[in-house]
Order: sequence, then structure tokens, then C-alpha cells
Amino acid sequence: MPSIERPPTAIGCPIPANTPHAVSVTLPSWKATVAYEKGEDWVIGKMTSGYPRFFYHVKIQELCAYIVKKYGNKGEAALVLPSYKVACKCRAYMERMKLSNDPITIRVVEITLPGPSAGVQASISSVFFPESEAPIAKSFWQHTGDGVSSRMAEYALERLIAADSAVENKTPVAVFKSRAGSLKRYTRKIDQVDSVTSDNDSSDSTREFSTFLEERFGRNLDISFVELVKVALRRRISGTMDDNLDVSQISQSVPQQSSRDVKSLSEKEVFLYPTGMSAIFNSHQLLLECLVPKKSICFGFPYIDTLKILHKWGPGVHFYGNGESEDLDSVERLLEGGEKILALYCEFPSNPLLKSPDLHRIRRLADKYDFVVVVDETVSNFINIHVLEYADIVVSSLTKIFSGDSNVMGGSLVLSPLSKHFNLFKKTLQRTYEDNLWAEDAIFLERNSRDFVSRAKRININAEALCKVFEAEPKIKEIYYPKYGSTKKFYDVCKTEDGGYGGLLSILMHDPEDSKRFFDAVEAAKGPSLGTNFTLLCPYTILAHYAELDWAAKYGVDRYLIRISVGLEPTEELVAIFEKYLKALYD
Repeated sequence: MPSIERPPTAIGCPIPANTPHAVSVTLPSWKATVAYEKGEDWVIGKMTSGYPRFFYHVKIQELCAYIVKKYGNKGEAALVLPSYKVACKCRAYMERMKLSNDPITIRVVEITLPGPSAGVQASISSVFFPESEAPIAKSFWQHTGDGVSSRMAEYALERLIAADSAVENKTPVAVFKSRAGSLKRYTRKIDQVDSVTSDNDSSDSTREFSTFLEERFGRNLDISFVELVKVALRRRISGTMDDNLDVSQISQSVPQQSSRDVKSLSEKEVFLYPTGMSAIFNSHQLLLECLVPKKSICFGFPYIDTLKILHKWGPGVHFYGNGESEDLDSVERLLEGGEKILALYCEFPSNPLLKSPDLHRIRRLADKYDFVVVVDETVSNFINIHVLEYADIVVSSLTKIFSGDSNVMGGSLVLSPLSKHFNLFKKTLQRTYEDNLWAEDAIFLERNSRDFVSRAKRININAEALCKVFEAEPKIKEIYYPKYGSTKKFYDVCKTEDGGYGGLLSILMHDPEDSKRFFDAVEAAKGPSLGTNFTLLCPYTILAHYAELDWAAKYGVDRYLIRISVGLEPTEELVAIFEKYLKALYD
């Protein structure tokens, strides 16, 4: 395995560096992270990238600006979304949550674009609203995860510019451009479409170079394979994929029996979404449509937007942020008292405290009191844990370890065939589901996830090796990892036979100044996200809860906590780096 590459250190640099659609961004110091949260210009002014649900990618900014210029009215801003249905949901949310006390006009414009290949749709919809309501539009984008991806925005912008240029110059425009010798990012058989070229057009060469950089670690399939690619993704997630099978042959192959805990699971129970948060949001929308709307329970300290979804859509939420057995006692008393709930949402294990809820007991309560169990398995993933037998719905962010390369977003929703609501949920999704995972993002997800299993196992080894280092360090007060603590027994119930404890952990030092010094000094990538192929650190509570630090502390999430997503680096070298900078704390 190669030696560790030096991570980017410049504020605002994409992680990985030189990656046009990077998912993370460099915040190299504690001070820079605080300044980012405060909106200070010395950091914000250098941000060329960011986590996609919190930062509008430059191509999305350009597309929104272009559409406002073309279709907008004075004083309007716009948000571009992947479908008319999503745009209408955004409009309804904005009307309900608007900042202004006066009536406002929010309108939706649907734009149909030529697809990059036969059968590939490329429609987008724009929501236009007063500029003063932009924060509400941004919250919809963040909470739901249903925005356009940066690759989709890039494609849409190019098609719009090409179409307008063709009208202006009175020349025909092709569905796509294909240059001899190019990487052919969007291609079809040559006899299916006429191609056009322009000797003075530099956009293709720029895009081709960017695509080359993104593809330097592997081979992407042609975009015309996208439907087969999505079948491959669904099979991989359902555990029915033979990874020795060429994707182009998948339509002639018979899926193998699922390797997950419910053997009857098939690809037909897997639904793909543009982000993990979109899978969570749409699972809740599914429940509100299928069942009588009631409050839900958020059990354990979750990633913040899960709680926001349950709070802002539907009747509300009961929050049990500690996620301990005592909290389940309180849940049971609530139910015994006659409270009816729609669903219980939990992460297994939780982020960032890595607590594992008692899914066996939760399932028994769900069966007794008739509520749905939705489990987010992102942190440990289905290689390490089997939770489907306890859940009605399992959601996951494919952006994380499933992809690993930190260059594409995606999410999945899996229906458990064991659920009493299975037929209702599946029938409803067959009627209402929109596939908004952009074709090229699916291509990248498929490529990145081919070695998902081996990467997950390798990362397990590295994470445990780092935990041993931290166990021996007197300056460290707490290690948060599924292998430790009072909830280990609940994790072990769900752990697969050859699974591990995952690649995410958090540490807390006795002295807050040591936390800052160590974070600033250690040679590793620093920024948001997790599940990356490289080790990635962040001062989690500062980054996720800066405006509510005291609230987070009530649930054990200390403001000086450091979250570490462990990567694929050579174990000895990774251990040596962390030992070096822990030792430096004594200087």
C-alpha cells in the first residue's frame, strides 16, 4: 500500500484536492472552523468548495444565476431542483416557513433539457422567490437533501448556454458534443446522433481535464449503461450482486441470494436517492402518506437534519437525545400512557457518540404499540452490521464509505420484507417514487463502490489500531467507538460474523487546549463528511452545532470533541502520525 499523501492545507481547498465535485472542504484549524461558523470573511472568502448540502457548488451558483437572468423578475432569487415535484414541495415549505409577514409570490418554472443519452431524463425545475427568503430556500436544500447535484447543474448549464447560443447564431444544437479523442463523458453509438464540434470552444477540453482528474483512480462505465448501473447499485446494496459480473451483462444474470440478514431481500426493495438525507426525508414523506400522521420519536443524538425533518414536517417529534436504555424506559412509559407515534428514527451507531440503540427491544415495542422503525446504518454499514430484521425501513448515505472517494453524493432506502407494512410501502413507492439520482452520479457511485467490501474491512482494522493508541494516552478523557461503552452489547447483537466496529470514532481530551493543539497539528485531512478513503478529522460539535453548543452538551456532545473518520492508509504509518502529535502535546 502506498505511503500517505499529504492532505490539502489551504482554507477552502476541496478534499480531495483537484476534484471538481469534491464532497469535503479544508478547514485546517480549530480557529478556521469557528470562523467558518461565524461567517468571517477570512475563511468564507476563500471557500471554493464545501459540503454539498451546506454550500452551493460553483456550478449550482452559476446555474441559478443564469436562470434568474433568463427567467427571473427584479428582486427574485432562484433555487434549482431536480424535478417539478420537488420544486412544488419546496414552494409549499417556503410558503409555510416564510420570513415575511406579508404575502409573497413563489413560482415554479420547469425546464426540459435534452438528455445525455437515450432514455436519460434531464429536466430541472426552478423555484423563484423574493431574495429576502433565500435562507428559507437554503434550509429546504439542507434538510431534505433533494437539490440538484453539481454534476447535474454542470450539464444543465452547458445545455442551456448551448441552446441560447444556437438560437442567437441561428445554428442547430446537438444533444451533446463529442470530440474525437475526448474522454466522451456523455456518449452514445455514433449512428444515433449527429455530433458537432467547435475549434474555438475550450469548455470541452476544460471539462475533459477535470473528468480525467476525477477518473484517475478507476474506470467509469459509459453513461448509456446508466440503467444497468442503477440495477448494479441496487443489487450491491441488497447483497444480491456478484461483483465478478460485468455490469453490461447484468440484465442477463440471475441475482444471487441476499447476503444480508433478510434472505428474501432483492434489488426491488432498494430505492436510490440523490443524498442520504433525501432518503431519510423521503422515508418520512412515505410514512406521512401511507399512515395516519402522528408525532415520531428521534432516539439518540442524531445528525442534526434528521431531527429537523421530523420537527418541520408532520405533527412533530419526541426527542430522546441520550439514546440509553433509560431513554427506552421513558419511551415505553410514554407509549403505555396512550401516546400514539408514527415512527422511531435512530442511527446505528450514532454520530458522533457512536452509541448503539437496543434494536431488539425497540422492535418489540414497535410490534406492541404499532409504530414504524427507521434505522440509519450509514456509520457502520451492512458489511459490519445487520439491522434489517429489526427495522421496517433502513436508510443510508452512499456518499460515505459505500463511495469512499468523496466525489459524489447518493442515498438509499431499503424496505424490509419482514415489515407488516411492506406491501403498503412498496405499492406506494412504486406509484410515487421519483428517481432523482443524476445519471453521471450513479456512474461514479457504481465505480467507487466496486471495492466497498474490502475497503470497509481494511478501515475496521485501522480504526481499532488507532483506538489502541488512544487507550494508552493519559491526555485522552473519552474514546467514543462502538466497541466501548455501555451500548457495545447492543452493537454486538447486530454485528456480522466477520464484521468489525466501523471506521468512525470520536475522542475528548481532559484539557480543551490540548484538543485544539492536537487538531491543528496532526497531519491529516480536516473538514466535514465521513467514510472517506483517507482519514478525515473535524471538531464535530463546532461544525455541526456551533449555534447550540450548550444544547448539544446536555446530551454528552462536548464542544471540544474531535471526530475521526479513519481511512485506508497503511496502518503503521497512520498510527505513527497520531502517536507523533499526541507526544508533541507534552513539549
